[in-house]
Amino acid sequence: MPAKKVGFVSLGCPKALVDSERILTQLRAEGYAISPSYNDADLVVVNTCGFIDSAVEESLDAIGEALAENGKVIVTGCLGAKGDIVKQTHPKVLAVTGPHSADEVMKAVHKHLPHKHNPHVDLVPPQRDIGIKLTPKHYAYLKIAEGCNHRCTFCIIPSMRGDLVSRPIGDVMQEAQNLVKAGVKELLVISQDTSAYGVDVKYRTGFWGGRPIRTRMLELARALGDLGVWIRLHYVYPYPHVDEVIPLMAQNTTEGKILPYLDVPFQHASPRILKLMKRPANAENTLARIKAWRAICPELTIRSTFIAGFPGETEAEFQQLLDFLEEAQLDRVGCFAYSPVEGAAANALPNPVPEDVREERRARFMQTQEKISKARLKQKVGKTLTVLVDSIDNDKAVARSAADAPEIDGTVIITGSAAAKLKPGDFATVKITRAGAHDLHGIIV
Repeated sequence: MPAKKVGFVSLGCPKALVDSERILTQLRAEGYAISPSYNDADLVVVNTCGFIDSAVEESLDAIGEALAENGKVIVTGCLGAKGDIVKQTHPKVLAVTGPHSADEVMKAVHKHLPHKHNPHVDLVPPQRDIGIKLTPKHYAYLKIAEGCNHRCTFCIIPSMRGDLVSRPIGDVMQEAQNLVKAGVKELLVISQDTSAYGVDVKYRTGFWGGRPIRTRMLELARALGDLGVWIRLHYVYPYPHVDEVIPLMAQNTTEGKILPYLDVPFQHASPRILKLMKRPANAENTLARIKAWRAICPELTIRSTFIAGFPGETEAEFQQLLDFLEEAQLDRVGCFAYSPVEGAAANALPNPVPEDVREERRARFMQTQEKISKARLKQKVGKTLTVLVDSIDNDKAVARSAADAPEIDGTVIITGSAAAKLKPGDFATVKITRAGAHDLHGIIV
């Protein structure tokens, strides 16, 4: 009897992508086939995002499309944790679960698409030590925790994903080692709050390979650095102990073990707005720390995200944010116009900023940052960088340097006759010949 086929739609952030990978791995381990189309699937699973209004709309549209094209749909992910919005909008869905709910999804699949066990077919996929991955073979996301203990007023993630739950450090390291053995060249460490790793278990000591390791970001970064691949830290909340990790990024020292890249969501620069957001509220200290980080690790790339038009934000406070940008000279920056997400405490704050003003401020912010980014990239012209190739496009190779995370940062475009000989997953040494606002261009040396 042919295997039952499940279609899969994965939306949202890298943390949701990891959830999708786990569900897909379990489906394949139980003998279900994965269908690339609605028409060929016996049932469709949609992993949703519900963080901001545009993500909610995208998720509801995806569910509606799956229902129209296939008719049998199971919904999982963050949108499933937002009350009855899925069932109210699409009452014909078969089941709704919340995020990181692989077991519940499988129960729903078993109920609506029962599959008879076949010991000759139902095998764990060939990459059994790592499961099914939705990323290219040469990089993977490594999720170290779920949930968050913060209650930022603009965010509803804790209500969807719960409080912080750190994975045992031995499990994290074993997964990382398996990925490296399978050929992964870059591990992107993710969670809701990476620098809080281990807080919930009081940094207790775990074990990996017979050696004790504390469940803490510093010790985890050091252990991952011993695996000999690129290690990139994301979603690092700026606690004081983050300073201890910077020496591990200094490539000109014996301690240099992980990429000189730090993704820190600063969100704003006005102390009053940061306090309303329930974020750390001292931009002067932040500037001093950035200066200290760069003194230890001059090659450090800092990525951050900000919100423009937060409720109550005045023009003067927005100007503070622009002044901070000029002073901080961050390498990679994203900005969102404030979105009044249903359930966010910030929606009740006085003096909301009109939508057109929010969007205008976001545009001004990005114009300011584009000039900074362009100037910082121009400084790399003439330098030689190690890059990791992501894809080949005719006679060009698209790669990334240590300063570039996949999908959210820029790229290094490699041209010349040697570029065509490269393949995804290759490391290459490139001399930078020119720079744009976001991307670099170079040739093999």
